[in-house]
Amino acid sequence: MITDIEDFFSKGCGRCDRFDTPDCSTRLWADGLGKLREICLSAGLEETVKWGHPCYMHAGRNIAIMGAYQNKFVVGFFNAALMKDPEDVLEKPGPNTQHANTLNFTASQQAAMMEATIRAYLDEAKGYAEEGKKPPKNTVAPDLPDELAEALDADGELAEAFHALTPGRQRSYVINLNGAKKSETRIKRIEKFRDKIIAGKGAMER
Repeated sequence: MITDIEDFFSKGCGRCDRFDTPDCSTRLWADGLGKLREICLSAGLEETVKWGHPCYMHAGRNIAIMGAYQNKFVVGFFNAALMKDPEDVLEKPGPNTQHANTLNFTASQQAAMMEATIRAYLDEAKGYAEEGKKPPKNTVAPDLPDELAEALDADGELAEAFHALTPGRQRSYVINLNGAKKSETRIKRIEKFRDKIIAGKGAMER
């Protein structure tokens, strides 16, 4: 996966064999992604790369993440349980996702058309970050490390695969990640585990 933000917009995320080809999803949606980037940066967000995608931060917290697929491009919001969604535009990336957290776009011009809404939602999320407000813990789901919870929020395919794992396999990843002292190490482990999770395997399975 990429580590340079500019690579995402010019080559892709690096997750598939379409990377740096004309068929890469980021090239298909270049205009729309560029507009989303402009909106996020003009909102005063800090731009970085996480999980191979542009991630936008404020007050030390992840606010939004951008992604592209063959049939759409998206911007997802972290801590979606806090978002009020007054315009009812947020969607769940998959049926097992607990909270709607994603704005989906199927035409590049939609990003510009929804600019006011996107800015309002970013401002709302920034406010929660400044307050240090977080959603309540879900006592039913496993108590996930923050880095894993955020990776699942950012990656619908990964979230679906993880929630489809047996409780024991889910626990194997939680135990492994909790064994790392640094957040950066946990993030790197999640990136390495992605293919294994998608394949339905536990952390120690081959």
